[in-house]
Amino acid sequence: MQHPKPRNNEIKLNPKRYIVSKTDTDGIIEYGNDYFVEISGYTEAELIGQPHSIIRHPDMPKVVFKLMWDRISDAQNIMAIVKNLAKDGSYYWVVTEFEPKIDPLTNKVISHTAFRKSAPKDAVEAIEPIYKKLIEIEAVSGMEASEKYLHGFLEEQHKTYDELINELVGNKGLFKIFFTAMKKLFS
Repeated sequence: MQHPKPRNNEIKLNPKRYIVSKTDTDGIIEYGNDYFVEISGYTEAELIGQPHSIIRHPDMPKVVFKLMWDRISDAQNIMAIVKNLAKDGSYYWVVTEFEPKIDPLTNKVISHTAFRKSAPKDAVEAIEPIYKKLIEIEAVSGMEASEKYLHGFLEEQHKTYDELINELVGNKGLFKIFFTAMKKLFS
């Protein structure tokens, strides 16, 4: 399936609804809740069996996805602010948190469930310039250079990636309760 051409049209997410999708360890979509199907603009049949990158927006730096995949492949959680691409080329911003499913016999990751909620506007405004810089670096010098820049940026801020994202999205109170509840519901 071909990626749509991005257009400057933001889909405003309902802050009271959540998006859930489940992939195998290769990132192939196995499940998407009704809101995921609705917001993405694809039918359920179009989504199932496709790589999750079908909704990857070109404004997202590759290094952010590398960081996510490195973590979730090691059964570690990660939260990220992500700009996704709908079938019609529109975009929507989410805060995503992952829950790896572990095989009780082999103790290996067998799938990943992503829980998404509308990203706070101030978090998007803060992360966009960082993402733009990372994309510029990737275009000229590659993802490895982008990753080095991100490490340097975080060192200068005296923060880890997790601390930066938690600070930007206000990962406390009701926000934190939401992700905890979603994990319990889908575990």
